[in-house]
Amino acid sequence: MVEIIWTDNAIQDLNEIGDYISLDSTKYAERTVSTLFDAPSILFNHPRAGKVVPEFASQAIRELILGNYRIIYRIVNYTRIDILTVHNCSRLIRNVISFIDEDIS
Repeated sequence: MVEIIWTDNAIQDLNEIGDYISLDSTKYAERTVSTLFDAPSILFNHPRAGKVVPEFASQAIRELILGNYRIIYRIVNYTRIDILTVHNCSRLIRNVISFIDEDIS
C-alpha cells in the first residue's frame, strides 16, 4: 500500500474550488471538496488506476477524472504518490504545466 501526499498546491486548489462553489452553495462546496479529497483513495491499492496525462511524456504522471475535475498525481515510487493539482477540465492545463514541471524536476 502506498502513502498519498497532497502537495500544498493541490490543497490550495481544493480550497479555491470550495470557495468558488460556496458562493452558490456551502453544502455543495463541502460535498464536492470531500469527494475530490477522497477520490485518490483508490490509489492506495491501485496506483496506476489513473490514465497517463497526455500533456506529459511520463508514465509516472497520471490523472483521475472526477466530474469536471482532473486530479493529477505523480507516482514517486512504489510507496509514495504525490497529488500535484486538482484542475477544472474547462480550464487549459498549460496554466499548471510549469508548476508540475518544476515539481517533478
